Amino acid sequence: MEEMHKLLNTPLVSMGDNPITIGQALSVLVFALVGGLFVFWSTRFLRRHLHSRTLNADVVQIITRAWLIVGLVILVFMVLDILRVPLGAFAFISGAVAIGVGFGAQNIINNFISGWILMWERPIKIGDFLELGEMRGTVEAINTRSTRIRRVDGVHLLVPNSQLLENTVTNWTLVDRLVRTSVVVGVAYGSDVELTRKLLLQVAEENPNVLKEPAFQVFFEDFGDSALVFELQFWIHSAAERGLRTIRSDLRFRIDALFREHQVVIAFPQRDVHIDGEVRIRSSD
Repeated sequence: MEEMHKLLNTPLVSMGDNPITIGQALSVLVFALVGGLFVFWSTRFLRRHLHSRTLNADVVQIITRAWLIVGLVILVFMVLDILRVPLGAFAFISGAVAIGVGFGAQNIINNFISGWILMWERPIKIGDFLELGEMRGTVEAINTRSTRIRRVDGVHLLVPNSQLLENTVTNWTLVDRLVRTSVVVGVAYGSDVELTRKLLLQVAEENPNVLKEPAFQVFFEDFGDSALVFELQFWIHSAAERGLRTIRSDLRFRIDALFREHQVVIAFPQRDVHIDGEVRIRSSD
């Protein structure tokens, strides 16, 4: 027992005039582990509690992230206080870290600051549908370094936060979920254009997903090479591209059925071929 006592009181390292024994180091290690587990557990408990109150997901993330950072900072200061380590002892280390940050961690700091800007200003929120270059997807999480986006094909992407602030991002749901889209159809030359317009308006009127306000419209778009081109423009509430494609598909199914019922022919590409000169048929002897 005496040998154990001596072992625990053996100085491990000295910070100025303050020796840190093995016993102190072990006790501080246990305290740090317990404190860290408490901070992470309390963060998860706070997140579940806030979600149960149906708060906005972005507000929940800001509060829990701030709670986690503050808790870890307090834990670090408590550990240093227990060890009686003066903060001035870290002056040299802080200077070295500052130089390292200046030369090697610019992107990390940039993404970290960008993440907090995204969470506070909220130009992009959890659940928004984004279009960034060729990528389209739904925001699932905004972290301090990157944003997790689920692409329309189900693949998850981690996009650095700085890219979301420095590049042009199309946010389909920034203010509301109101989206305008259209369906284009071509009918054969000689078709009744007024009947075509009436049928297209009927299709939009029947679909419950097409909004009455703003009103849907039918445009006689063009005299095409092989068809009279009509465009049905309408507004819907949609949070993703999949919703748009589903509604447009339903409208096309209904257009095809109504046109068949009223003998309106949907045109297909046609070409007239003219041959100049004589056509000779060679007979085989």
